[in-house]
Amino acid sequence: MDRLKEKNRMKRQDFLRSLCFLSPSLIGVGVFFIVPFGVVVYYSMIDGVGSRNFVFIENFIKLFDNSAFLLAAKNTLHFSAIAVPLAVILAMVLALMLECRIPLKSQFRTFFLSPMMVPVASVVLIWQVLFNYNGTINEFLALFDIAKIDWLQSDHCQTVVMILFLWKNLGYNMILFMAGLANIPKELLEVADVEGASEWYKFFAIKLRYLSPTVLFVMILSLISSFKVFREVYLLTGDYPYEKLYMLQHFMNNTFRSLDYQKLSAAAVVMALVMVVLIALLFAIEDWFGKDVEG
Repeated sequence: MDRLKEKNRMKRQDFLRSLCFLSPSLIGVGVFFIVPFGVVVYYSMIDGVGSRNFVFIENFIKLFDNSAFLLAAKNTLHFSAIAVPLAVILAMVLALMLECRIPLKSQFRTFFLSPMMVPVASVVLIWQVLFNYNGTINEFLALFDIAKIDWLQSDHCQTVVMILFLWKNLGYNMILFMAGLANIPKELLEVADVEGASEWYKFFAIKLRYLSPTVLFVMILSLISSFKVFREVYLLTGDYPYEKLYMLQHFMNNTFRSLDYQKLSAAAVVMALVMVVLIALLFAIEDWFGKDVEG
């Protein structure tokens, strides 16, 4: 009995000691994340900062009746739906290429890692030089008698930003996939080679299953980055860009300037819920797909 009491006492001491070490992080998360988000949820359910009358979902109903919000949500979802899968697939392809014996391997790797060292403002300046109405791309097209295009003020504007997004993110994603490929048991690949398995079979049956946690991580990072593409778009086009480049961050930024905290808070809550649902769905897919390789 005394030994059991002593064991329980030591467990409590270990728990309290662990709590002391964790307390700075817990306090930081609470003060800078949980409490502010609670305030945002509160603001999304009142009719004004001054009156503080609860209206519950009325602000959300007004939000979904707002044409600017619907346009921003549509553009953001469209951009993410295309850019995120491309960021994952292309990065995986690059990692698989670098796993093979190809010439100029180190230069190839350096080319895709260099965007990580370049400030965003410098990258945007390069993109403005390339895609300006009198820029490099249009001057090149003129050699083939192709009419000039105002890239950032046309239906091609999302493509321009998507290329920028991929160029900035592919290098980091590629490194993550290379690390994932390095952790695949070599014995399985050797057995597959002995059994005469094709490269496609080895990729889908072995490599892709062991890469599923990396795919999940890269997809979440790319999804978050796609929702933060406002920075590049703002530097390229300002507060009110061409219609197809009007993102959720533009809507929130402009709503904040108008001091409409209720609409802003409702949009932030909706955006957070969408992100949580998408990430939960990705976790569920990864858990189902990679369950037979766990452990």
